[in-house]
Amino acid sequence: MQLTGSQIVIECLKEQGVDTVFGYPGGAILNIYDELYRHQDEIRHILTSHEQGAAHAADGYARATGKVGVCMATSGPGATNLVTGIATAYLDSVPLVAITCNVGLPLLGKDSFQEIDIAGVVMPITKHSFIVKDVEDLAPTLRRAFAVAMTGRRGPVLVDIVKSATSDSAEYHREVPKEIFRSTDKIEESSIEEAIKLIRKAKKPVIFVGGGAVSAEAGKELYEFAGKVDAPVTDSLMGKGAYPGTDEKYIGMLGMHGTKTANLSLVESDLLIVLGARFSDRVTGNTETFAKNAKIIQIDVDEAEINKNILVDISVIGDVKSVLEIFNKKLEQQYHKEWMDKVMARKDALPLNYAQEGLTGPYIIEKLDEITQGEAIVVTEVGQHQMWAAQYYKYKEPRTLITSGGLGTMGYGLGAAIGAKTAYPERTVVNIAGDGCFRMNMNEIATATRSKIPVIEIVFNNHVLGMVRQWQTLFYGKRYSHTVLNDCVDFVKVAEAMGAKGYRITKKEEVEPVLKEAVAAGVPVLIECVIDSDDKVFPMVAPRKNLDDAFDEKDLKEQNR
Repeated sequence: MQLTGSQIVIECLKEQGVDTVFGYPGGAILNIYDELYRHQDEIRHILTSHEQGAAHAADGYARATGKVGVCMATSGPGATNLVTGIATAYLDSVPLVAITCNVGLPLLGKDSFQEIDIAGVVMPITKHSFIVKDVEDLAPTLRRAFAVAMTGRRGPVLVDIVKSATSDSAEYHREVPKEIFRSTDKIEESSIEEAIKLIRKAKKPVIFVGGGAVSAEAGKELYEFAGKVDAPVTDSLMGKGAYPGTDEKYIGMLGMHGTKTANLSLVESDLLIVLGARFSDRVTGNTETFAKNAKIIQIDVDEAEINKNILVDISVIGDVKSVLEIFNKKLEQQYHKEWMDKVMARKDALPLNYAQEGLTGPYIIEKLDEITQGEAIVVTEVGQHQMWAAQYYKYKEPRTLITSGGLGTMGYGLGAAIGAKTAYPERTVVNIAGDGCFRMNMNEIATATRSKIPVIEIVFNNHVLGMVRQWQTLFYGKRYSHTVLNDCVDFVKVAEAMGAKGYRITKKEEVEPVLKEAVAAGVPVLIECVIDSDDKVFPMVAPRKNLDDAFDEKDLKEQNR
């Protein structure tokens, strides 16, 4: 049948099973928005307050569901406003399709009004970027975009369409999307056998889980594997929930703000099994001494990650779930009682701890975990609150912590929470923010109220840029250059002005009743929690230091005596 380009876009979205799109209209993309209006009973469009919010919402939707998130924007500034969100998705391997429209073909390349080469701009931060100049190419390009986003290591794809291609007509035939198979073609039997030999020889193994295990939906296989290897399990920020944080074998997060148990156990281990992690500098500390006593097995879908940051002894290239299925069939039960007893004793002796007097971030996170029974989808911005959310909420399932790990995007969380809540309206979705982060995209509260998306926004207000101030305190002689935010902004009034319910908490005894009210409210809620400006995230490993140099507040006090 003959359809216009804008009709083809909508039909292709329906082919791909897209039920929600996040975006912001403008002149160049009007034809597509006109068609969206006609199909609003099939595809829900969430109008965000800013295009960056649309990209983050699509990202949050994708992380929560495992499906491709979709966002739209017009040409010029509309398209460039998506860039931070696209980069956020790229660094964390999130499947996203961003659809933009550009000026008409006769105007292309002439510095026309709101013209920008967005396909060129995003080239370094996408798996692929396309520009569609001919309506005949539109359907094949969109289908390829969705396939690329989901194949192998997932990531964002941009499709830029000239406006004339949205009004021109072409023949359209519906196609059923081709099945995306797990990446198994590079799994080598010899690598599997060599890895199993190392596992059999190991006396002190540790399993390190990254975001690739979440992306691969490998939770069941990972749990079985950890049991067979009989090893403690640690994770990265992106790997949270792939292995249940409530399980006895779980020893907490690894790295700069990881637990002392995880860091010291890795230093002592003789075998490190890495599942879908890329050895970020926030994990490794000093790369020269990282896991210096251990053989390293790295399993990853992306061959480019092997030996990029840390040299490994054996690599297995392939989908983590598929690789673990093979290991679980071939590997017999291992026993490491002495090692496990030692690690568990260390875990008991070195728990996470924080000041019990006064209102603190960790206390609020623990109460949130208790009230939601660990079953909320927790989204975060970036900073101290992000680390507290990683440390003190017990993630039992994958896709329940949604956070910007690779790019560290302040202003990410509120949009992402809207995306996650749109995907799972029946679940409690909470965004944990700092006051600095909330300022960046607080306008998305208006999106939540307008579209009746009852997210809970918890703002830890310490009147400073907390994590930056922590570094200034520890490493910059307490020179607080432009990190103090003491001003007259009233976050509760801001939220209420945008139609949300607002609360302010200043004491510990207010936390539980307010959280319970917020969970039951059924409307967008903001909770401002006023905490001390000098609260810090501990433990901490200083930049480029060894993991066993982790210190906490007690260590600092002893050092300063």
